[in-house]
Amino acid sequence: MLLNLDQSGRFYRHLTPHPSDPIEVSFDNLPQDSEATSDVPLKDVAFLEDAYDALHDSLAHFLQSSLPDWILCDFAAYWVPPLARRLNVPSCFFSIFTAATLGFMSPPSAEEDYRRVPEDLAATPKWVNFPTTVAYRYFEASKIGPPCLGWEPHKVGVINRFHGTLRGCDLIAVRTFKEFEAEWLKLLERIHLKPALPVGVLAPKPQEGPEDDDDASWRSIKDWLDNQTKGSVVYVAFGSEAKPSQEELTEIALGLELSGVPFFWVLRKRRGSADTEVVELPEGFEERVKGRGVVSTGWVPQLKILAHDSVGGFLTHSGWSSVVEALQFEKALVLLTFYADQGLNAKLFQEQKIGYLIPREERDGSFTRTAVAESVRVVIKEEEGKIYRDKAKEMRAVIGDVNQQSEYVDNFLDYLGGHKRHHGDH
Repeated sequence: MLLNLDQSGRFYRHLTPHPSDPIEVSFDNLPQDSEATSDVPLKDVAFLEDAYDALHDSLAHFLQSSLPDWILCDFAAYWVPPLARRLNVPSCFFSIFTAATLGFMSPPSAEEDYRRVPEDLAATPKWVNFPTTVAYRYFEASKIGPPCLGWEPHKVGVINRFHGTLRGCDLIAVRTFKEFEAEWLKLLERIHLKPALPVGVLAPKPQEGPEDDDDASWRSIKDWLDNQTKGSVVYVAFGSEAKPSQEELTEIALGLELSGVPFFWVLRKRRGSADTEVVELPEGFEERVKGRGVVSTGWVPQLKILAHDSVGGFLTHSGWSSVVEALQFEKALVLLTFYADQGLNAKLFQEQKIGYLIPREERDGSFTRTAVAESVRVVIKEEEGKIYRDKAKEMRAVIGDVNQQSEYVDNFLDYLGGHKRHHGDH
């Protein structure tokens, strides 16, 4: 039996005929039904972490009575590996982050983390022993620094959570593949002295079927996409958590207008129901771009849109899951980061020539509508962007290789099967 502890603060049995019900906790400081960071404003994420950590005793009781063969956990549950070790249950840090993010975030030991100011996060860590540009820009480092490095009093910093989980687990599993991050995977094994297995990108596939004909929303989107020239549209979406500020939103909108490129924009105006800072489009924007651009504030079938031939590129926050979805359909990337690991991802994608970073002011992160417009045109239509379009095609060949990606998963499951807890050991 496997046990998986997810980021929403719930845990489940897996690979058993009758999965358990989730065990949940609630906190007064959190809005009702808050299950993940996407459900709360950024300022309230710390309360979600507190609620998550409050699972410790419930999970300990559960483990003592069930003793699974393996526990798979994310970085936030830094207290799970030592708990599992006391019960002689092996644990695996299953990372949805890139190997580069893990390598950047966690030093060989907590004592070796010298980073105390934003400038430290804006440089390659000393333990990385190969040339790379992966690091935060100053404006990203200054925003992420306090929660990341634990500069906030009485809080466990993000980096400390990463390090505690990496140090305590028996296995590191990373959603990546060797052809993309071989050096970073080797680095993880060298500094943490344990296997770091790539599990493939686990790319989702769009579900096509007769029910599509009855989906009025998708039919309307598809009709608009069908009327656009092949490869001419930029799809714009910033994931379930990233929300631009009002100033950023205005520059993005006016940049798309200025670009002259057809676009389909999925706009998230707030982070969860508790977010009172709602952002709005510039006055008259939708009327001025009518016909050339579409703005949707509801859920859309992102995979189906990315799979459409008229979409030539993706203006994205650089979230790894979204990028995987785009690259499996060979969509070149325009990169605009907001927080968390996105800055590190963007540098990795730029280094690998699969994404073009929108130019920004280094100190405050501001950008202009002109920078947005020029970046979109480069990736979608100009000769300068051909390298990104060609690289996206190369990536599709690897990500779309079902046999190769399945082999990564099989190797991971074989490892778990060969190193599981011996029943009767305590």
